[in-house]
Amino acid sequence: MTDGLVTLLSNYPVPDTIDRLRDAVTAAGLQVFARVDHAAGAHEVGMELRPTELLIFGNARGGTPLMQDKQTSGIDLPLKALAWTDESGQTWLSYNDPVWIAQRHALTESSAAAAQILRGAVAKLTQAAAGA
Repeated sequence: MTDGLVTLLSNYPVPDTIDRLRDAVTAAGLQVFARVDHAAGAHEVGMELRPTELLIFGNARGGTPLMQDKQTSGIDLPLKALAWTDESGQTWLSYNDPVWIAQRHALTESSAAAAQILRGAVAKLTQAAAGA
């Protein structure tokens, strides 16, 4: 992990990885707020970018207490995961570790404990999406 960024190998192409994450997120009762296709955006302005998609997801019940603790945590919430293809054609899935988010914003002990629970949940969701 580098600066709170967790990256895992995906067994699926970028669109399938994000589809699988979307399905896991919604099955867990979380909300998908947006899906951003960065490669499509690059293409629209005449630029090239390997497949890169972002899924923004969360739950107000989980995120609001962290923002009530320190509103600045809202810059890192809702949670996001980025599926991307490297130069060799391998797909990866990256996300910010919720515990790192708690540390970054100096959240209180109770919020840090909630972030620890979120860490496990997000790891489970992303592992399912990546087929890990």
